[in-house]
Amino acid sequence: MQITRRLEFDAGHRIPNHSSQCRHLHGHRYALEVTLSGDIINQAGASDEGMVMDFADVKRIAKEQVVDAWDHAFLVYRKDEAVMTFLNSLPGHKTVILDVVPTAENLARVAFNLLDPAYRDTYNTHLTLQRVRLYETPNNWADCLRRD
Repeated sequence: MQITRRLEFDAGHRIPNHSSQCRHLHGHRYALEVTLSGDIINQAGASDEGMVMDFADVKRIAKEQVVDAWDHAFLVYRKDEAVMTFLNSLPGHKTVILDVVPTAENLARVAFNLLDPAYRDTYNTHLTLQRVRLYETPNNWADCLRRD
């Protein structure tokens, strides 16, 4: 059985070597979808009986690992020296420094790598993260799948 939880957050970024508009500082209303597979819990009387995982727990883990850190932050590539200098000049600015260019594809992979062990370490031993889908806009998204 598979389940999916969607969360949204706002963040800024830029693609430093992009040939068009994305090379400029800008932001998005991102959406993150987390898809998990697992057995349906059949423990009689349990709060999560009949579920793969309580959606509240799916949300809690995604917020702890990704959303709270990235929401209202600027996601910046470590080697984007001009932007790093600028952001460092802003006291207390919420900046997330990444080892990759913050494209939708790379952000989906980073999120997958952060979430995979977090879900694996839950009470449901048969739970597996299958997909992280990151929407950069309502019409554009990237999927990071377990087989990737």
